[in-house]
Amino acid sequence: MNTQRLLAPTLRAASAATLAAGGYIHAQLYLDEYRFIHIIGPLFLLQASASFALAALLLVGTPPLLLRAAAAGVTLGALAGFAASRTVGVFGFTEHGLQPAPQALLSLLTETGTLLLLAIWQMTVTKQHRAARTSVGTPVRTPVRDRATTRTPPN
Repeated sequence: MNTQRLLAPTLRAASAATLAAGGYIHAQLYLDEYRFIHIIGPLFLLQASASFALAALLLVGTPPLLLRAAAAGVTLGALAGFAASRTVGVFGFTEHGLQPAPQALLSLLTETGTLLLLAIWQMTVTKQHRAARTSVGTPVRTPVRDRATTRTPPN
């Protein structure tokens, strides 16, 4: 069996799993304590919901680029919120270090893993498209015409 054929479904499933895991951590934190924090609580719930929805859509089949970009955007948003909450604060909310433990560390690991898997997946899709185009005989680049030899018809 061809390993290339197994790579995309494996990356799709792994990306969905890490995305759902990050969503689960945010949902757990929301239920445990963050639902009482103004603005932050609903943002945690929104992030968890978006992560679960995108993970389910990733599992349905090979998604288009837009779906992978949305998954990366949700993940980057979670990481940006994490960094901001530990530096400048988010809507007056700040945390320190890797608290609450172990959710903060697990969230960092799952979000980073999701981005890494999505990047690898995108690279393999790009390589597969290039290989398919060149194997059919279509040139990868359109030739540039030589302007010195191209004549314009007289008026």
